[in-house]
Amino acid sequence: MDHGGLLVCQTEPRRLLWLFGLILAVVLTFQHFEFPYGSALSSLLSSGKVSFQEIRSLPAGDNSELSGNATLLNGLTSTSTHTIHNTRNITGVSDLEKETNGVNEGKDRGTRTDVAPERKRSPSGALGPVNEGNSQENREEQHNNAGLVKFKNSENGMALEKSGEHKTSISSNNPSAAATRNFNTDTSFVHKDVRDKLTKDEKSGMLQSNSSLSNYSSMVNQSSGMPISEVLSISKMNALLLQSHASPHSREPLWSAPVDQELLYAKQQIENAPNVKNDTELYPPLYQNVSRFKRSYELMENMLKVYIYKEGEKPIFHESILEGIYSSEGWFIKLMEASHHFVTEDPGRAHLFYIPFSSRLLQLTIYVPNSHNRSNLIQYMKDHVEMLAAKYHFWNRTGGADHFVAACHDWAPAETRGRMTSCLRALCNADIKTGFDIGKDVSLPTTYVRSAENPLKGIGGEPPSRRTVLAFFAGYMHGPARPVLLEYWGNKDPDMKIFSRLPPVRGNKNYIHLMRSSRYCICARGYAVHSPRVVESIFYECVPVIISDNYVPPFFEVLNWESFAVFVLEKDIPNLKNILLSITEEKYLEMQKRVKMVQQHFLWHAEPVKYDLFHMILHSVWYNRIFQIRHT
Repeated sequence: MDHGGLLVCQTEPRRLLWLFGLILAVVLTFQHFEFPYGSALSSLLSSGKVSFQEIRSLPAGDNSELSGNATLLNGLTSTSTHTIHNTRNITGVSDLEKETNGVNEGKDRGTRTDVAPERKRSPSGALGPVNEGNSQENREEQHNNAGLVKFKNSENGMALEKSGEHKTSISSNNPSAAATRNFNTDTSFVHKDVRDKLTKDEKSGMLQSNSSLSNYSSMVNQSSGMPISEVLSISKMNALLLQSHASPHSREPLWSAPVDQELLYAKQQIENAPNVKNDTELYPPLYQNVSRFKRSYELMENMLKVYIYKEGEKPIFHESILEGIYSSEGWFIKLMEASHHFVTEDPGRAHLFYIPFSSRLLQLTIYVPNSHNRSNLIQYMKDHVEMLAAKYHFWNRTGGADHFVAACHDWAPAETRGRMTSCLRALCNADIKTGFDIGKDVSLPTTYVRSAENPLKGIGGEPPSRRTVLAFFAGYMHGPARPVLLEYWGNKDPDMKIFSRLPPVRGNKNYIHLMRSSRYCICARGYAVHSPRVVESIFYECVPVIISDNYVPPFFEVLNWESFAVFVLEKDIPNLKNILLSITEEKYLEMQKRVKMVQQHFLWHAEPVKYDLFHMILHSVWYNRIFQIRHT
């Protein structure tokens, strides 16, 4: 071989090595920007990690309960402890808090304060409302919650912004955090090293969060086990309820107890309830099955005993706020702890165990303003439950299946995940797509109470003959449905009184007057599915028109909502007036009559009365527990 040929042979390997190095550099650079979740090669080769393609394929709504810049997984595995700080005004509020049913009541909700105003106490000693700061911090916090989903200031502080079908938004400031935030708490999507650290109870609890959905094939992505984007009709929700009650998925108790046999006896009695005819207290068309409901309620009154944990520091535990958007949880805590009829001091006699925490006061007490991180709230509740499980055997006997909470704040679904998912959760944010488990969880009504001294002040409305407005809505224009509602119907039709916000008037007089004088009251979702307008409509005897896809209405396991409310899909808003006009006068009059009759189930009383809101919440928890217990 001549000298020239030798030179070529020596040169070509160098060029090839140089070219290979250049290609490798380009690949690594591309990977750095396009694969912030980690190495594409390691994702493909490691069976213990979730691949980029798997992450990209997750539905956009499946992570709507992520917490600040840390995930629920961080909250589940962290061993840090937290100190309860003095309660202070929190500036990270949601639109549900900020919104006063479409009007400004005169409270300073638009001014940021660094010092919390003094909270007055009602004669009962319960805390009164806290003036809200503005929502700028919440917008900043949720702006930083980038990942597969994006959160915004909303009626539910954890709610999903529906901007496009499955929009992907990844934080460029912290790629690794963004990657972690994309994992759902279902252990099939958890890194193996994290999954191995979870306790058996935690894993079983998380898997139960979507158990009713995972068994309903038409609503589930079979490859991932996660809910797909289908909108569930009321009839499909009923199918889920029946399936859940027919096939209980709660864990079998580790050892039997007399209360299990009592619950099985109650279940048998309910399933074979005598037919109810011409009842003077209950109007049969209002209920899924009035005979079952009446028998179940009687058994609850005669049998149910609840043990309330005394552990937990105030104000997060054993404290109540009785006014405002989140008053449902406050009223329930107050009345439950004051009950002599249902509460027992003997845990051996208890059918249910109540953890009396306020999700609203948890937020006010330990959330760090400007931190954009709610993981400490999640961790705080996890630590509390682990303390109870270590101190007593009650939790461990059933894995928490006979324990319950009632929480109305926007962040409550995230705070009650992990081990608490196995609990019976009464939640205002009753959204199928964020893990609400039909047949186990209870939809807690969002009630806006203006006066703790007189929660029934202003109840009632005009008779049908004096209801001159076809449909009414007023409120902030956030979320996917309301802007469309305003676009099609705002100031365009004299029969449709659709507004963004009404001018501020003392006492909400304009707003209340329009609710009292309208035939139909529009209950359109914001970013979250729940709204106080549903109960307000019933309060003012206006037929509710619920425009909120995948919202499970309150006491769904008992009430026949279609008999007194109208459900309109969000996509059908342009046809709203035609839908309402298609309802005959005879049918409208019957629905309005039923609204007045169902009203008794949505009222707070200082001293509980039969079939009122306190008893209905407790009954739904009792009822779902009965139908989750298995025959032994």
